[in-house]
Amino acid sequence: MKTAFLAAGLALAAHGAQAETRVLTVLTYDSFVTEWGPGPAVEAAFEERCGCDLRFVPAGDGAALLARVRLEAGRGAADVVLGLDTNLTAAAAATGLFAPHGLTPPALDLPVAWDDPLFLPYDWGWFAFVHDTARLPDPPRSFEALAASDVRIVIQDPRSSTPGLGLVLWVEAAHGDRAGAIWADLADNIVTVTPGWSEAYGLFLAGEADMVLSYTTSPAYHLIAEGDATKAAAPFDEGHYMQVEVAGMLASARQPDLARDFLAFMLTEGFQATIPTTNWMYPAVTPAAGLPEGFGTLHRPAKTLLFAPDEAEARRASAIETWRNALAR
Repeated sequence: MKTAFLAAGLALAAHGAQAETRVLTVLTYDSFVTEWGPGPAVEAAFEERCGCDLRFVPAGDGAALLARVRLEAGRGAADVVLGLDTNLTAAAAATGLFAPHGLTPPALDLPVAWDDPLFLPYDWGWFAFVHDTARLPDPPRSFEALAASDVRIVIQDPRSSTPGLGLVLWVEAAHGDRAGAIWADLADNIVTVTPGWSEAYGLFLAGEADMVLSYTTSPAYHLIAEGDATKAAAPFDEGHYMQVEVAGMLASARQPDLARDFLAFMLTEGFQATIPTTNWMYPAVTPAAGLPEGFGTLHRPAKTLLFAPDEAEARRASAIETWRNALAR
């Protein structure tokens, strides 16, 4: 009988300890949580720091995150959203669904100044068309040259994908009122438009296209992880559009203190050191050991294009409509 009571007591104690474990839920994009993405390493490092249970919830590609947040409108279980970018932060702020982080970030290694009460950056990079130098040794070096060629490309949908949105704003920033004509000329180069980055890059690697919209840093993966130096980013004469990826806490967060702790952790070595060789982007804070050696071989654009968040939001709908109209002809 005493044994039975003892077993019951131990079971209740274990249940109580389990019930006390705090859970932090982070909504993010699919590739972040894959076994080769940052998710597993970030989860292990943060759980060791917080003694909590960090749970990542994938929700498609980056631009789909904002749609998910709007749909749930504070009724969802997420505490933090990770994977928006500065093309979407003004729209995200306008929802009223995000809370101030209240943090003072450390010195950031960003090419732009940062002062945002709702969102903190964790990585950045430039969009680019990636090609295989063995298959396409002399790629087009501008949108006009690409449109005039027979090169096949795969791109992402700007309504669901942050790279896709970055592309339509890249064309807008580079060509202004001529954006519609550029898209009309590019239409027959486009093999397909995918919902997200992973699908597009997979098609490129399978040989379904000559070039894919990705990042200037993407070739580092092939060089460092695979020992393959045949992938490169084509330098474009117009310059390259920059992306800064961010995270923010929701006003409806069930664990606001834990959410702030995660955002603070995001800018420490434990998180930032994983970025170059898992998310294959430039970290917002350069790790103590510096960047991996392969990053020194990457193309760094001489000209950077980037709309401020408010201007990106003001242009977003019309840029997407211009893209849609041109491709529908």
